Amino acid sequence: MHKRNLYYECLGHLQKREITIITGARQVGKTTILKQMKEYLTAKKLPAFYVNLEDPDFLRILDEHPRNIFKLFSIPENQKLFFLIDEIQYLNNPTNFMKYLYDDFSDRIKLIVTGSSAFYMDKKFRDSLAGRKKLFILHTLSIDEFLRFHNKDKLSKLYSEIPFYNLTIENLPLTEQQGISSYIEKYIIYGGYPRVVLANNDKEKKEILNDLLYSYIKKDIIESGIKNQQKALEMLKILSDQIGGLLNNNSLAKLLRISPTAVDNYLLTLRKSFHITTVSPYYTNIRKEIKKMPKVYFLDLGLRNTLLHNFNAPYERQDIGKLYENFIFRQFLDRLNIEDIHFWRTQHQNEVDFILKERCAYEVKYNIANFVLSKYKKFRSLYPEINFNIIYSIGNADKSNEIGYKKI
Repeated sequence: MHKRNLYYECLGHLQKREITIITGARQVGKTTILKQMKEYLTAKKLPAFYVNLEDPDFLRILDEHPRNIFKLFSIPENQKLFFLIDEIQYLNNPTNFMKYLYDDFSDRIKLIVTGSSAFYMDKKFRDSLAGRKKLFILHTLSIDEFLRFHNKDKLSKLYSEIPFYNLTIENLPLTEQQGISSYIEKYIIYGGYPRVVLANNDKEKKEILNDLLYSYIKKDIIESGIKNQQKALEMLKILSDQIGGLLNNNSLAKLLRISPTAVDNYLLTLRKSFHITTVSPYYTNIRKEIKKMPKVYFLDLGLRNTLLHNFNAPYERQDIGKLYENFIFRQFLDRLNIEDIHFWRTQHQNEVDFILKERCAYEVKYNIANFVLSKYKKFRSLYPEINFNIIYSIGNADKSNEIGYKKI
């Protein structure tokens, strides 16, 4: 079975005393990672016990008191036991449960747990567990994982080694470039949910994506306490057509005919359920540069295309510019923390798509023919220390000037 990148990260955390917490959207593979870790520990002849708290019997026992775990297993004399818990958010008080076991037994029990989304985890975590946990976030497949799931291990390794500050495949041999490009097209259309990627045909992929949208995401909305589920789904659809645009809560409130407070609640749920995320602006001049409104992106493009009922190939699409920008955002997010990614825009509509670690800037154009260098003169004069690049997919770049051209 294919291994996710996060699986290896979590293996590296097994010997730490901290609680290992894996969170992320539904159906991205958290349970699979937990079971793979159980298999790894068993193969190493290390004591490990796995429970899924969707099982009402296990849930009832552990809800009564954390020490009831000793009704499930006994701790070995000279070995630490690895206790793997799936869907820990179903406990009435997961915070107290983990805090009790960490404070009293962390020298003898290592906790590795999953939670279906940060929204539920945040809601039930009445204590920060500061100093007691390490949080790992699992997204849908990255491109290198996508390639690996298609058994293209060589291409996967080559792609995984591309750094954020030189995001291009042009340095690879032509055959490898062509191979990666063909899979990128599939990824842009159907996204990276593991079940979707492993589906046998496009019809099955669409059916799974529809199931994810109208079953699992709807469940996120319902369990978050939002009463008007249709409005929340309507907002998600509006946002799917606004990727890469400024997130204006007041405009959304007017468009949906709901209160700004309701908009805030819906956005919180969609962010905490890992369906969308936001990028904050970069600014130094608070009078002239936008400093409040973030830009919005989807964390999975297959989900975004499902909302718009559009699975056309990139060259057939009117929205390919937005779609490609969102794709590039995911490439940066897979290499950086969200706090390291910004955008730049002035009150007079001068803008640059991405500022990374205050070190390099990227303007994204699907077709290089749409790039006009003079539009970025303002940014380059204000921030000469930031390396400016254009990233594109098709067309022939005029590389006669000093900026960086990155093709992917």
